[in-house]
Amino acid sequence: MNKNERFYENQQCDGICPVKKTAEIIDGKWTTQVIRELLSGKKRYSEVQRALDGISPKVLTSRLRMLESKKLLTRTIYATVPPTTEYELTKLGEKLELVIYAMAKFGEELRE
Repeated sequence: MNKNERFYENQQCDGICPVKKTAEIIDGKWTTQVIRELLSGKKRYSEVQRALDGISPKVLTSRLRMLESKKLLTRTIYATVPPTTEYELTKLGEKLELVIYAMAKFGEELRE
């Protein structure tokens, strides 16, 4: 990355700071893991919960609702018995793949 691409340098991190805005969304335990699970495509609530060993239903519901309120995922409820709910990242939510990828690469370096 060259100096011209480092848009975050010499910029005060106030209320409109892009780094702060992103951190406010992905901050919190489990949020990035929920996003990572949905990067592979549409999933039912139970599929996400099974994939995230240790997450409580309350926390998962909270993270999904927050991501939906930020327009990063959509929730579709099907009128079945019992009702089926599916979650899918929006186009905006899919853009977080680069963030998750960067986190994964950095995590690999920490293991070395």
